[in-house]
Amino acid sequence: MSDLVYSRMLVKLSGEALMGEGDFGIDAAVIERLAGDLRALREAGVAVGVVIGGGNLFRGAGLAAGGQDRVTGDHMGMLATVMNSLAMRDALDRLGTPALVMSALSMPAVCDDYSVRGARRALAAGEIVLLSAGTGNPYFTTDSAASLRAIEIQADVLVKATKVDGIYSADPMKDPDARFYPQLTYDQVIAENLGVMDMTAIVLCRDQHMPLRVMNIQEPNALLRVARGESLGSVVVQ
Repeated sequence: MSDLVYSRMLVKLSGEALMGEGDFGIDAAVIERLAGDLRALREAGVAVGVVIGGGNLFRGAGLAAGGQDRVTGDHMGMLATVMNSLAMRDALDRLGTPALVMSALSMPAVCDDYSVRGARRALAAGEIVLLSAGTGNPYFTTDSAASLRAIEIQADVLVKATKVDGIYSADPMKDPDARFYPQLTYDQVIAENLGVMDMTAIVLCRDQHMPLRVMNIQEPNALLRVARGESLGSVVVQ
């Protein structure tokens, strides 16, 4: 562990990251690769918490626009995150890596109920802890859940693992003049409305002094390289 800069990390994966080149569901090869990245972190001595979104399985925004109750849609999205977490646990099990799924919604026949103390104990015991069902409340995104869980488990850093290589002033796929930010402050993210995470998540991280790194999960060994202090992607600090 002497070469680690971070000994406890919360990794936020989007549900879309599990789709690979598809437009729905879970790509078996992709989830196996991501599980391998998480396993490498644990074997290096990092305590790992993971929050996975549910956008690959369900998106409530479209249904809400069509008149569906927002609370119902958000609860359906929470269930999608549980499904993704169960799939990731299975992939980790097949690699011989201990993993625990905890849910903010009680479903004891499927996974453990979330508690701060339970999550910390599991991390201390060397388990990868998959934190699902968001915050358990509607109107809060999985970005907000990741920020909250990172703070609760006393992570050293929150890593948002995406398909882009960091934070830009605009969408680099649409604006060739978009400026890349290797480092910036939370106040700058808010002032420039950069859309890194939702505003609730950004303010929570800022107020609780939680550093945020945004990086491309498709980079080889990206998570382990971040844990060892490599400056992948962009970092947001106070």
